Parts: sequence; structure tokens; C-alpha cells
Amino acid sequence: MLRSLRYGEADRILHLYTLDRGRVSAMAKGVRRARSRFGGRLEPFGRVALVLHEGRSELLTITGADTIEPHRRLRESAAGLDAAARACDAVARLFETAESHPPVYHLLCHELALLDADPAAATLANQLAFRLKLLLAAGLAPQLSACAACGERDHLAGFSGAAGGVVCGACEGSGFPFGEAAHAFMTEALGRPLREAPAADERALRQAERAIRETAEHHAHVRLRAATGHNG
Repeated sequence: MLRSLRYGEADRILHLYTLDRGRVSAMAKGVRRARSRFGGRLEPFGRVALVLHEGRSELLTITGADTIEPHRRLRESAAGLDAAARACDAVARLFETAESHPPVYHLLCHELALLDADPAAATLANQLAFRLKLLLAAGLAPQLSACAACGERDHLAGFSGAAGGVVCGACEGSGFPFGEAAHAFMTEALGRPLREAPAADERALRQAERAIRETAEHHAHVRLRAATGHNG
């Protein structure tokens, strides 16, 4: 579940990310009543198997729900909850259509499971590694091996969201200063599993965050929420 909104006296509209249909919205009738037939199975950030009724509108109706992974430990941690909310928000913004993207579904499941197993994993590095992998899944991974403007492989000193990656000293005017540590972080984060997000200092992580944000804005026309968390 990506997020939920109250509707009427006892219902909720849930925004879901599914394996087979991508992002969908569904009504959970009576879920806010004390004796709801869904019980606690539709909690935020849980992984559930749903039975959905499709009527004439795009809004589906939930008629059955079984819990697969409740992610209870995640919801007991403020940092874990915040990281989970930002991960779901990034998925909702970058993949807003009802189109199946299995790698995105599995990536989100992996991230939520990681945060549930160890809420201390909710680091800034983890959040940025997750967003980088989302950009990769969207076909928007930034160019990191050569200047995105001219192809030069040396003297890579900046990053340009408009160009789509790192830029050399000659092309740096189109971007912002981008240090070796930020470059190394992004390269390693793309190649490592989420649970092994590389360490980096605050300056490098903030440069990487800016690079991710500007890539999403220029090429997906999406503005991502600021990432939070400690360096880890």
C-alpha cells in the first residue's frame, strides 16, 4: 500500500502498487469501523493479497484481504516509518500509471522488508540507493561513466540533470559541482544490493541527492520529496 485517504464516515481510498497492474486505487468500505471485516490487514506499508471488484469506474473495491507481510516492526520506528513513506511516495510519483513494472514492485517489497528487519537501515544512503534503482527501473539511470554532454571520460567535475549525468570540466557550465565521493557513491549504489548501500559523507550524499532529484525533474517531470535520515 502506497498511501490511504479517509473517505466518508468509515471508508478509505487506498493507493496500491501491484505486481500485475502497477498503480491502482481501491475503496475499502467500512475499514475504519471498530468491527471492520478487514481487521488490521490494511495497515500502511503492509504487503497483502487482495480480492478486487472492478466496476464501471477506475476505482476498484476491495472485497477480501489476506496479510502476506505486516511489517509491524517498521511501524514501531519513526525513522522506519518515514523512510517507508518516502519510498512509497517516490514509487507513486515515478510510476503513476496502471502499467505492470515487476522490477519496481519487487524493489519496493525488498526495501520495506529491509526496513522491517532492521529499522536502523533507514539511512540517507539507503534512501538514495533506492531512488537510484527506481530511476534505473524507469530507464532514467544517470550517465556516470562519461560526460553526458560530449562523451569525455576524464575530468568529470560536474553533474547536469538536463544532460542526464556527469559532465566534464568543459561542459560543467550546464551543471553543478559534483565531487569524486558523490560519483563513487552513485556508481556503487547502482551496482550493490539495497542492504549494502555504500557509506559516504554528508556532502557527497547531498550532491547525490541533488543529482537524483534533478534527473527526475528533467526527464520524468517529477519532483521527489527530500530524503532524510542519518549517514549510517
